[in-house]
Amino acid sequence: MSTHYQQPGFLTRRVMNPTVAFLTRRGVSLAGSAVLGVSGRTTGEMRTTPVNPLTLDGERYLLAARGHTQWVRNLRVSGWAELTVGRRTERVTAREITEPAQIVPILRAYLKAWSWEVGAFFQGVGADAPDEDLAAIAGAHPVFVISG
Repeated sequence: MSTHYQQPGFLTRRVMNPTVAFLTRRGVSLAGSAVLGVSGRTTGEMRTTPVNPLTLDGERYLLAARGHTQWVRNLRVSGWAELTVGRRTERVTAREITEPAQIVPILRAYLKAWSWEVGAFFQGVGADAPDEDLAAIAGAHPVFVISG
């Protein structure tokens, strides 16, 4: 399994993520954003970060554009999370998808929706790339199917 992780820079950590999370918590979902809350795997404290949940063919997914992030590692251990938009918080269960063939259409849809925001994290592979290229990077971007 790949352990690819692109750490966010100062601007993302200290300005962009807090701003998106602040607005999302107040009901202003930017491009479908939600605030993900996951119990820390060692502390048990709730850790939060903005995410872009994807709905595709009636299923909902979380995809880690930056790779094997802390929220991914925490979600693997806990198996559940909270998604918050405004005053609405939904508890969801999560199951990781590891088969590249299943991840390819999810990656493609995610990149179609948000490549303007996260495209730099996908090693130059875009939504219009051949399935083989998407399959090659699938292991670097964990995907979870979520249900409420």
